[in-house]
Amino acid sequence: MNRRNFLTATTALTALASVPRLLAEFEPSQRYPDPRVKSLDPSFDKYRVVQAKVEKIASGLRWAEGPVWFGDGRYLLWSDLPNNRIMKWEEETGAVSVFRKPSHNTNGNTRDRQGRLLSCEHDTRRVVRTEYDGTITVIADRYDGKRLNSPNDIVCKSDGSIWFTDPPFGVLGFYEGHPAPLELPTNVYRWDPKTTQLSVVSGEINRPNGLTFSPDETKLYVIEAGSNPRLIHVFDVVNGGTALSGKRVFITAEPGGTPDGFRVDVDGNLWCGWGMGSEALDGVCIFNPAGKLIGRIELPERCANVCFGGAHRNRLFMASSTSVYSLFVNTQGTAGG
Repeated sequence: MNRRNFLTATTALTALASVPRLLAEFEPSQRYPDPRVKSLDPSFDKYRVVQAKVEKIASGLRWAEGPVWFGDGRYLLWSDLPNNRIMKWEEETGAVSVFRKPSHNTNGNTRDRQGRLLSCEHDTRRVVRTEYDGTITVIADRYDGKRLNSPNDIVCKSDGSIWFTDPPFGVLGFYEGHPAPLELPTNVYRWDPKTTQLSVVSGEINRPNGLTFSPDETKLYVIEAGSNPRLIHVFDVVNGGTALSGKRVFITAEPGGTPDGFRVDVDGNLWCGWGMGSEALDGVCIFNPAGKLIGRIELPERCANVCFGGAHRNRLFMASSTSVYSLFVNTQGTAGG
C-alpha cells in the first residue's frame, strides 16, 4: 500500500469515527439507497445495488463467526463459537436452526472444491472435513508431532490444497475452547491433498487470523491479530502455488479499526469484517486491490467475518457478534473462500 492510499484510508476512517452512529440499534432502512452503505470513493458506486438494504437474518447469538454458503441447498452455515454450535439459515424460508452441537467450538468454515464442509475446531485443536454422509474426517491436528494451537480461519485453493491460520485464541481460556500450553508457533499452514501432509507457509505473523486468496490465486492476504494496530499482510504465492514469499503490509488498521475475517470479490476487492476499536467503525470495510478504502457497510455490531452467497454469489453475509446480516451487492465472491 503506498503512502497516498494509506493517508486516504486513514483520513476516511478518522472522519467516520468522529460521526455519530446512524442508529444505536438495528432497524431496517425505510428508504433506498440504504444510508448504511457508504461510498468513500466513486469507484465503489458500481458495487452498490441501489434497491438493496442491509437485512438482519439471525440474532440471539453469542459470537458469530465463519459464515459459509451452500448454494446446492440454498442455506448458510456459521459458527456460534462460545455456544459450541454451528447454525443454519435457510434462504427459502428464513428458518434458523442448529446444524451441529457440540461443534467443538468451531470458528472458521469454508468448502473444499468437492463441496464438503471444512471447519476449524478450537476445542479439539484440529481442522476437519464433513463428508457427504455426515461423518467427520480429521484433516490436521498436529505438526511435527506437536498439537496445533487452535485453527482459526480457512480457505481452499483451486488445486484442492487447504490453507489455514493457527493463533492461540482457543487455548487462552474456556470461552472459546480450553486452557492449554502452546506447543507450536502461530503459523500459517498448507495441507497438500496429494500427500495429506502439512507444511508451514509462514511463521512470520504474530497470531494470524483471517486469510483469503486474490482471484487469480497469485496473492494471499493474511490478517495479523497480534500487532497493534492490526495489519493485513499480502504475500506472493510461489513455487507452483505451494509456498509464500515477499511478505509486505497491505493495510494498517489505524485508527480504531480491527479487521478480523475477509473475502475477495471477482474484481479483487477485499470485503473485511471490522470493528471493536470504535463503535463508529463497526461493520465491513471494502478495500480495492491497491489497498484504498472505497466503501463501508455500517452495522450496529462488530463484524467478525463475511462470505458471499445467494443464487449468483452476489449476496454478502456478515457474521457480526450476536447477529448475522446480509446485503445484495453488484459483484460476486470468488470460489474457495
